[in-house]
Amino acid sequence: MVFSEPLVAGHLIRRYKRFLADIRLEDGSVVTAHCTNSGSMKSCIEEGAPVYLSRAKDPKRKTQFTWEMILINGGWVGVNTMIPNLLAYDAIKKGEIAGLDKYTNIKREVRFGDSRFDLFASNDHESAFIEVKNVTMKVGDDVRFPDAVSTRARKHLETLMEVKRSGMRAVMLYIIQRIDVNFFGPAYDIDPAYAESLKKAHQMGVEIRALQASVSPDGIELVKELPTEI
Repeated sequence: MVFSEPLVAGHLIRRYKRFLADIRLEDGSVVTAHCTNSGSMKSCIEEGAPVYLSRAKDPKRKTQFTWEMILINGGWVGVNTMIPNLLAYDAIKKGEIAGLDKYTNIKREVRFGDSRFDLFASNDHESAFIEVKNVTMKVGDDVRFPDAVSTRARKHLETLMEVKRSGMRAVMLYIIQRIDVNFFGPAYDIDPAYAESLKKAHQMGVEIRALQASVSPDGIELVKELPTEI
């Protein structure tokens, strides 16, 4: 994925009210950017760190910038939670993800039961519901999810189990927007209920996949699949 326009460089002053971040641009001016990440952003918040923003395409939007990435320990970490959906959709459509490369019909935001999933993929032989999550929290050499208690994320797991019971494929796809980690696993200490639901879903046959993305101001691309520890 290549950004349609050059990103705007700056440094993080602070993140506040969950969805706002003050950024000092290179010319010294200060702007408020939209932060799409509603979690704690643990391990990817560092005041004063270099960041990149994208410009909003809607001139009437209250915040004219979106926070895209931050430099942590010499590597870029993607903080825009909208990016993983775009990456997954594009990669599945192009047949670039092993095991999810045979689908001819791909739709976004499709409802099953009382949940809406990010992707629905099908061909003449099977159908699959796919939920996509952005992952950034580093713990040692691992990356963990979630970084805050998330009843909504747990609900998605519960509904994915219903999808599996119905006879369709159910896929939980974690997109990791940093390259300084080697394994994926649930954050038992932060949200034990989610961790238990993930374990149960895995035992029921919900497919758990963790794909790592390389992030830079030039673009973001999926590079490899990480092993999971559930």
